[in-house]
Amino acid sequence: MNTPHRYVSGAIDLGEVKARVEAREQAAAAASRPHTGSGPAPFITVTAENFEAEIVRRSLEVPVVVLVGSPRSPESEQLRIDLENLATAAQLAYIVGYVDADVTPEVAQAFGVQVLPTVIALGGGRPMTQFEGAQPIDALRQWLDTLVEQVGPQLSGLQGAGEEAPEDPRLEAALAALNTGDFDAAIAVYDEILAETPGDTNIIQARDTAKLLQRLDPVNQTEDPIAAADADPQNVDKAFTAADAEVVAGAPERGFDRLLGLMLTVPGEKLRIRDRLVELFALLDAADPRVADARTRMASALF
Repeated sequence: MNTPHRYVSGAIDLGEVKARVEAREQAAAAASRPHTGSGPAPFITVTAENFEAEIVRRSLEVPVVVLVGSPRSPESEQLRIDLENLATAAQLAYIVGYVDADVTPEVAQAFGVQVLPTVIALGGGRPMTQFEGAQPIDALRQWLDTLVEQVGPQLSGLQGAGEEAPEDPRLEAALAALNTGDFDAAIAVYDEILAETPGDTNIIQARDTAKLLQRLDPVNQTEDPIAAADADPQNVDKAFTAADAEVVAGAPERGFDRLLGLMLTVPGEKLRIRDRLVELFALLDAADPRVADARTRMASALF
């Protein structure tokens, strides 16, 4: 999204000023009405405690827009008002979360934000697009409409989320391939399904698990990967294999600890280690407290 000019030849856009005044009034009225009902609120304040459940996990259902800003920034405050107003009118086609970088810097760091304000769109548990700085409300509305149109259909939706769809018969073939150690065949099945339904997080998780097992290759493993990594603590590749083994063994927190420690002792490999951690996070439930803790620690290690 390109940042449009708010002033042209020194003349103020009076139409935009009027739209912003109306947005302020509508947002103030909306804020005075408490959210009712058991469903999600269209606009929330993001904290370290609700980040996984209300941002990452919710983005599996609908697009989630995160504004990282500060009350010290007039542009941040205007974006916050505009986004809250637009989200309130959107009837949960998307959800907006506001991160106060002064109050929760660890959440801002988790997104790698360098400029305030920054707006990030998430879908399927992952960042998809972002922009920095102020935006006219009409451009903001158009960007949100495009996000809903392009990303929304790939997600499960808030309505009817509890209904189970019939299981794809191809999953039986994938399971049979996994049981015989034919990881390539299983991954091919999952990729085929994802080509048709790219937002299916269960299939993404199954495919990534198959990739992990393929990397680990337990049948042909000639050494204990954990012992090998412990004996060579600066070896990133051995640490990756050991972390895979710890995740498969049901102790993902040990794998996270191993890789997070390596980010500090081998700083030149931080980005590669970050990418592997993000891949391992995706294998667990987005609301798992071990994932939330590791994400926060990863943000601290990166900056």
